[in-house]
Amino acid sequence: MKLSYLYLESPVGRLKLVANHHALVAVLWENENPNRVKIAELSEDLQHPILQETVKQLNEYFQGQRQIFDLPLDFEGTEFQHKVWQALLTIPFGETRSYKQIAEQIGNVKAVRAVGAANGKNPISIITPCHRVVGANGKLVGFAGGLENKDILLKIENR
Repeated sequence: MKLSYLYLESPVGRLKLVANHHALVAVLWENENPNRVKIAELSEDLQHPILQETVKQLNEYFQGQRQIFDLPLDFEGTEFQHKVWQALLTIPFGETRSYKQIAEQIGNVKAVRAVGAANGKNPISIITPCHRVVGANGKLVGFAGGLENKDILLKIENR
Protein backbone atom coordinates (compact mmCIF):
# COMPACT_ATOMS: atom_id res chain seq x y z
CA MET A 1 0.00 0.00 0.00
CA LYS A 2 1.36 3.38 -1.00
CA LEU A 3 1.63 5.92 1.78
CA SER A 4 1.82 9.70 1.58
CA TYR A 5 3.71 12.01 3.88
CA LEU A 6 4.48 15.61 4.63
CA TYR A 7 6.50 17.42 7.28
CA LEU A 8 5.20 19.74 9.97
CA GLU A 9 7.44 22.14 11.88
CA SER A 10 6.23 22.14 15.49
CA PRO A 11 7.23 23.12 19.04
CA VAL A 12 8.55 19.56 19.44
CA GLY A 13 10.60 19.56 16.24
CA ARG A 14 9.94 18.48 12.69
CA LEU A 15 7.22 15.83 12.58
CA LYS A 16 6.68 13.46 9.67
CA LEU A 17 2.97 12.83 9.13
CA VAL A 18 2.08 9.67 7.19
CA ALA A 19 -1.31 8.58 5.81
CA ASN A 20 -2.77 5.97 3.51
CA HIS A 21 -5.75 6.75 1.29
CA HIS A 22 -8.25 6.66 4.19
CA ALA A 23 -6.47 7.36 7.50
CA LEU A 24 -3.47 8.69 9.39
CA VAL A 25 -0.97 5.89 10.01
CA ALA A 26 1.97 7.63 11.71
CA VAL A 27 3.29 10.76 13.36
CA LEU A 28 7.05 10.30 13.47
CA TRP A 29 9.72 12.29 15.30
CA GLU A 30 12.58 14.24 13.77
CA ASN A 31 15.19 11.86 15.22
CA GLU A 32 13.01 8.79 14.81
CA ASN A 33 14.56 5.37 15.31
CA PRO A 34 13.95 3.81 11.86
CA ASN A 35 13.21 0.44 13.48
CA ARG A 36 10.51 1.72 15.87
CA VAL A 37 7.70 2.01 13.30
CA LYS A 38 7.83 0.09 10.02
CA ILE A 39 6.60 2.19 7.11
CA ALA A 40 5.96 1.03 3.56
CA GLU A 41 6.86 2.98 0.42
CA LEU A 42 6.34 6.72 0.86
CA SER A 43 5.78 9.62 -1.46
CA GLU A 44 5.47 13.26 -0.47
CA ASP A 45 1.99 14.73 -0.94
CA LEU A 46 1.48 18.25 0.37
CA GLN A 47 -2.19 18.22 -0.70
CA HIS A 48 -3.27 14.91 0.87
CA PRO A 49 -6.59 15.74 2.62
CA ILE A 50 -5.96 13.62 5.74
CA LEU A 51 -2.46 15.05 6.13
CA GLN A 52 -3.78 18.59 5.65
CA GLU A 53 -6.41 18.01 8.34
CA THR A 54 -3.76 16.52 10.63
CA VAL A 55 -1.60 19.64 10.18
CA LYS A 56 -4.60 21.84 11.00
CA GLN A 57 -5.52 19.89 14.13
CA LEU A 58 -1.94 19.58 15.40
CA ASN A 59 -1.40 23.32 14.95
CA GLU A 60 -4.59 23.99 16.92
CA TYR A 61 -3.35 21.62 19.64
CA PHE A 62 0.05 23.33 19.85
CA GLN A 63 -1.70 26.73 20.09
CA GLY A 64 -3.88 25.49 22.96
CA GLN A 65 -7.04 25.56 20.86
CA ARG A 66 -7.69 21.81 20.56
CA GLN A 67 -7.98 19.13 23.24
CA ILE A 68 -9.44 16.25 21.22
CA PHE A 69 -8.32 15.07 17.78
CA ASP A 70 -10.89 14.03 15.23
CA LEU A 71 -8.96 12.08 12.61
CA PRO A 72 -9.34 8.63 11.06
CA LEU A 73 -6.55 6.44 12.44
CA ASP A 74 -5.16 3.20 11.03
CA PHE A 75 -2.88 1.34 13.45
CA GLU A 76 -0.70 -1.52 12.33
CA GLY A 77 0.32 -3.78 15.19
CA THR A 78 -0.54 -6.80 17.28
CA GLU A 79 -3.87 -7.32 19.03
CA PHE A 80 -2.19 -6.46 22.36
CA GLN A 81 -0.68 -3.27 20.94
CA HIS A 82 -4.09 -2.26 19.60
CA LYS A 83 -5.60 -2.68 23.09
CA VAL A 84 -2.89 -0.48 24.58
CA TRP A 85 -3.22 2.18 21.86
CA GLN A 86 -7.01 2.23 22.27
CA ALA A 87 -6.52 2.69 26.03
CA LEU A 88 -4.18 5.64 25.34
CA LEU A 89 -6.95 7.30 23.36
CA THR A 90 -9.13 7.32 26.50
CA ILE A 91 -6.67 9.34 28.63
CA PRO A 92 -8.25 12.78 29.00
CA PHE A 93 -6.41 15.90 27.86
CA GLY A 94 -4.16 17.25 30.61
CA GLU A 95 -4.17 14.02 32.63
CA THR A 96 -1.64 11.23 32.93
CA ARG A 97 -1.80 7.51 33.63
CA SER A 98 0.85 5.06 34.78
CA TYR A 99 1.83 1.96 32.83
CA LYS A 100 0.20 -0.05 35.62
CA GLN A 101 -3.09 1.84 35.22
CA ILE A 102 -3.07 1.12 31.48
CA ALA A 103 -2.36 -2.57 32.18
CA GLU A 104 -5.30 -2.65 34.59
CA GLN A 105 -7.53 -0.87 32.08
CA ILE A 106 -6.87 -3.48 29.40
CA GLY A 107 -7.47 -6.29 31.91
CA ASN A 108 -3.91 -7.57 32.23
CA VAL A 109 -2.45 -6.24 35.50
CA LYS A 110 0.79 -8.21 35.08
CA ALA A 111 1.53 -6.73 31.65
CA VAL A 112 3.11 -3.48 32.86
CA ARG A 113 6.33 -4.02 30.90
CA ALA A 114 4.45 -5.16 27.81
CA VAL A 115 2.31 -2.02 28.07
CA GLY A 116 5.52 0.01 28.16
CA ALA A 117 6.81 -1.77 25.07
CA ALA A 118 3.53 -1.24 23.19
CA ASN A 119 3.45 2.39 24.28
CA GLY A 120 6.95 2.79 22.84
CA LYS A 121 5.79 1.36 19.50
CA ASN A 122 2.80 3.71 19.20
CA PRO A 123 3.02 4.83 15.58
CA ILE A 124 0.69 7.82 15.90
CA SER A 125 2.46 9.96 18.49
CA ILE A 126 0.71 12.97 20.04
CA ILE A 127 -2.65 12.10 18.42
CA THR A 128 -2.60 8.82 20.37
CA PRO A 129 -1.24 10.38 23.56
CA CYS A 130 1.55 8.07 24.68
CA HIS A 131 3.13 11.20 26.20
CA ARG A 132 0.42 11.04 28.89
CA VAL A 133 1.84 7.79 30.28
CA VAL A 134 4.29 8.24 33.15
CA GLY A 135 6.11 6.08 35.67
CA ALA A 136 4.34 4.83 38.80
CA ASN A 137 6.02 7.64 40.76
CA GLY A 138 4.70 10.26 38.31
CA LYS A 139 8.10 10.85 36.70
CA LEU A 140 8.60 11.18 32.98
CA VAL A 141 10.00 7.96 31.56
CA GLY A 142 10.57 6.44 28.13
CA PHE A 143 9.35 8.44 25.16
CA ALA A 144 10.22 7.98 21.48
CA GLY A 145 10.25 11.75 20.98
CA GLY A 146 12.59 12.28 23.95
CA LEU A 147 11.75 13.30 27.51
CA GLU A 148 12.19 16.99 26.71
CA ASN A 149 9.43 16.77 24.10
CA LYS A 150 7.26 14.74 26.46
CA ASP A 151 7.62 17.54 28.99
CA ILE A 152 6.73 20.16 26.33
CA LEU A 153 3.57 18.26 25.35
CA LEU A 154 2.44 17.87 28.97
CA LYS A 155 3.06 21.59 29.58
CA ILE A 156 1.00 22.48 26.50
CA GLU A 157 -1.85 20.47 28.03
CA ASN A 158 -1.48 22.04 31.47
CA ARG A 159 -1.42 25.72 30.47
